[in-house]
Amino acid sequence: MNEQIERSTVMNLARRDARDKLRGLTQYTIDHVRPGTLHAFLLRSEVSSARILRIDTSQARKMPGVRAIATAEDAPGFFGIGIADHPLFAREVIRYDGEPVAAIAAETLEQAKAAAAAIELELAPMPALLTMAEALREGAPLIHEDWKNYEVLLEGAARGGNVAWEAKVLRGDTDAAFARPDVTIVDSCFTVGRQNHVSFEPRAVVATFEDGRYHIKTSTQVPWTVRNMTAKALGVPASQIRVTVPPVGGAFGLKFDCSLEPFAAILARKTGRPVALINSRREEMLTCLCRENAEIRIRSAVTPEGEIVGREATVLMDCGAYGGEQIFLTTMTAHTLGGNYKLGSVRLSSRAVYTNTAPNGAFRACNGVYNTFALERHTDEICEAIGMHPMEFRRRNVLGDGDLGSTGQVFEGEVLRPMLEKMDRLRGASPQPERHGDRRLFGRATTVGTWFIFVGPSAATVNLNADGSATLITSGVEIGSGTMTQSLPQIVAAQLGISPQEVIVKGADTDAAGFDLGVGGGRTTVSIGAASTAASQEVRRKVLAAASELLQTGVEELTLGNGRVEIQGKKGSGMTIAAVASHVQKTEGPVSGSGAFTNPGVDAMAGCAMGHFIDAIDIPVFAVHDCEVAVDPDTGHVEVLSYRVVQDVGRALNPRAIYSQIQGGVVQGMGYALHEDMSVGPDGRILQSGFETYRLPLALDVVPVEIVLHEGAPSIGPLGTKGAGEVPILNVGATIACAVSRAIDKPVHSLPLTPPRVLDLIINEAKPLDLPHISRMWSDNTIGNTR
Repeated sequence: MNEQIERSTVMNLARRDARDKLRGLTQYTIDHVRPGTLHAFLLRSEVSSARILRIDTSQARKMPGVRAIATAEDAPGFFGIGIADHPLFAREVIRYDGEPVAAIAAETLEQAKAAAAAIELELAPMPALLTMAEALREGAPLIHEDWKNYEVLLEGAARGGNVAWEAKVLRGDTDAAFARPDVTIVDSCFTVGRQNHVSFEPRAVVATFEDGRYHIKTSTQVPWTVRNMTAKALGVPASQIRVTVPPVGGAFGLKFDCSLEPFAAILARKTGRPVALINSRREEMLTCLCRENAEIRIRSAVTPEGEIVGREATVLMDCGAYGGEQIFLTTMTAHTLGGNYKLGSVRLSSRAVYTNTAPNGAFRACNGVYNTFALERHTDEICEAIGMHPMEFRRRNVLGDGDLGSTGQVFEGEVLRPMLEKMDRLRGASPQPERHGDRRLFGRATTVGTWFIFVGPSAATVNLNADGSATLITSGVEIGSGTMTQSLPQIVAAQLGISPQEVIVKGADTDAAGFDLGVGGGRTTVSIGAASTAASQEVRRKVLAAASELLQTGVEELTLGNGRVEIQGKKGSGMTIAAVASHVQKTEGPVSGSGAFTNPGVDAMAGCAMGHFIDAIDIPVFAVHDCEVAVDPDTGHVEVLSYRVVQDVGRALNPRAIYSQIQGGVVQGMGYALHEDMSVGPDGRILQSGFETYRLPLALDVVPVEIVLHEGAPSIGPLGTKGAGEVPILNVGATIACAVSRAIDKPVHSLPLTPPRVLDLIINEAKPLDLPHISRMWSDNTIGNTR
């Protein structure tokens, strides 16, 4: 029976939403702005650090068309992940350029903007700390003077001063490992910049307040997070808030947070009318919750045979003015820097650092992208130091069955070594092109990466309709990946014996569906898929039981398929599922089933992980990438000539959909590796405010990706699945950087590899990257600046 379900689940199912999206017919959040809706605008600060002396909205309230103005007094609560450090509006202190100071609702957007310009704001400038080095220097002013008084939502982390959070791993005796006389010590430092999500649809919300409840229509990945955090910011019970989600025009982690929704909700309550708040592209760029800039130092003690007996690393993550998602993301370092290779003793520290810049947030594969870059470049430097071929080193050291991760987790199954073998075959199948007369410098590299599927709780309900179709109700959101239109309908349909086209997926509605952690981290197919499987199995049992009575046949002799219940071996002897559903509905009531799923928990070594939200990986997922590049020695331009991916997918339900995710993830990773550079100006404002100044990969930059899907690795996901959308970007920066380093025969310690940066590497003598503020903290286990 299970084999039959598994076989019927796997298919290259086309996306049902593709046609309307291509024709521009899909109704996004902005399309729900109806006549009579007020338009909101946020007055944002234009300085990075100041004390608010006075805010006067009296003149603005008299402006034409203005219906309401909200300030800090309308939102008394603080919110955050790990630490409740974030007020909705700037309160007493401005901490970054672009921080909301007031929200205005008016009949038109132009009237709202005019009213914002009429608000009088008196400020006293304060010193701005725009870099982590400035924030961590001895005696630096505190960005959060009251940090000790904030509510801490998860105990166990070190905090202090301008260090918002620290997650640590301590396993074994690293001091002894580094003191061994037979080891070579390799020490590397790396830096990376910010990356903007640039989703097609900016953040947008339409809110109403009716019958004492808020209804929020919003472009989000996390409807329940929006519900709960809006309630906290407004100081109301979460039950007063309903969140529904239209189709989302891209997210990549940008919408894994609560951003605009509370502002619109407050204004809707004040006016009694619908209020729309929609970011312009400029606002989206300047307040994006970017992938954070970071600084990484890694030291390894390695024997001549290539055994890593000790590793130490410190990662500094710029969280901007508020902790936000960076608090949670400090956890990732343990599983990315400590997840590729077998390690003896381990000491890792990941610190989220406050600066007077716009807050950063989650972005596809989060800090794993730059940690994998740092780790794989560091691995190549180890190989050079001990004289071992990079591929031989990786084959010897990648994690395998029974090996320990950094937090003491025991990994199951041999996955990475077989994947490396598949990559060898894939590379060998591609002939090398002729390059006579080509002056460019060529390099090639293969890297490995470890990510994880973030599981967490999910709920699902399946209703079997009288016509034989089914309706799936979850809090899952279609953010463009196709999971809600492809894999989930496949899973439900396979259980019920109907076609995926007959499975209706209801849009997310927190009043109709149970709690879900949100769409992101590759968790949707796994978590919501498991809950949907459980719900579908309940419906399946009810259908078979009813059919057994109607056909006077034992349940064990019945099969479901092609929309029918059949007696095994007697085709045409049964009846349609619609007939069974209609009969049960008339005699017993509607046929439905509910299911739930949550994290079963994987053991880590007790006491070695501090300040972590996830001590061990429920579902590890691995990737092997390979690329070849050509570098122009005169301009520094890097061209990616070929790209190959072997990806661990557990079980591929829809191979074509996974290929699309991998191709897209590689292109997005190429942007991070070669082009995309968000920088903060001397006034604290992000300099790239639109497509004119932010370089994205273009059509001519795209290279077709050769793909092999590796199936069969252990997974607790339904039918052995693993999420496939998050991990494709993981290795790209690492692979391109390692290939460029080999092409130019110089170490690469920073991303992105823009032409000027590459040309500088070619021309100038290679020097180690010096990060003195990391070095200063290297042997200091305390958090500095705790005044």
